[in-house]
Amino acid sequence: MIDQYAVIGNPIAHSRSPEIHAAFARQLGHQFSYLRIEAPLCDFVGTVRAFRRDGGKGANVTVPFKLEAFAMGTDHSQRAIAAGAANTFCFGLDPDAVFADNTDGVGLVRDIRQNIGVPIAQRRVLVLGAGGATRGVLAALAAEGPAELAVANRTFSTAQQLLADLSPYLNDIRAHVVDVAALPEHRFDLVINATSASLFGDLPLVPPTCFDLGGLAYDMMYGKGLTPFLALAQAAGAQAVDGIGMLVEQAAESCWLWRGVRPETKPVIAMLKRAL
Repeated sequence: MIDQYAVIGNPIAHSRSPEIHAAFARQLGHQFSYLRIEAPLCDFVGTVRAFRRDGGKGANVTVPFKLEAFAMGTDHSQRAIAAGAANTFCFGLDPDAVFADNTDGVGLVRDIRQNIGVPIAQRRVLVLGAGGATRGVLAALAAEGPAELAVANRTFSTAQQLLADLSPYLNDIRAHVVDVAALPEHRFDLVINATSASLFGDLPLVPPTCFDLGGLAYDMMYGKGLTPFLALAQAAGAQAVDGIGMLVEQAAESCWLWRGVRPETKPVIAMLKRAL
């Protein structure tokens, strides 16, 4: 029987992960299957256990189960601990052991630094939002050594609590919260939209003056055409990039965890962009 992997979420039909991992398998000359599994909202744990009983070797986890995935882990990577959430499972021989990891941060950083060619070190970085997406990437951004790491969120106290929770993992980087009302007074080299606004065609609370001319605007979401956030950034003179590369890079990290080899990502990113 060939090795089996899956992405588990609800809803899940939109997931591009099976295409990505099928491309990895062809590239590497490996044989494995990768499925979409929709877990009932009330039975994520049962779904994971059933997949494992059927021969599953590992799994990715997407919304809304990343917190439950962390809780299900019996062993955790440092980056999962920092995020307080997991998106990748590795199953070993012990049927009760689950290694839980979080590949979102490394996926984002690799896409920005390697694929886009923009360094994060010594740059002024703003992350919009203080939810799970921000929690998953902030420690990885801090590890790159930015000159400034700011978080802005509609609710100021939520962002304050996020930074307090993550302070042990931020490497003494100057991380702080910026009030949304004060954003027009600041400029950033790199602005990352980690809110869900783009999913609904909305614009996060960010003024065009935040974008440094020639800087990078990065939306974790992706789709056909520019999101409202990226359109605003591009009009302000920033480079506009969506989250397809992050999706592929975090998948490549999962592949490395499961298969011991990291596939080439640029051809897969190009394949997905052509399909949009």
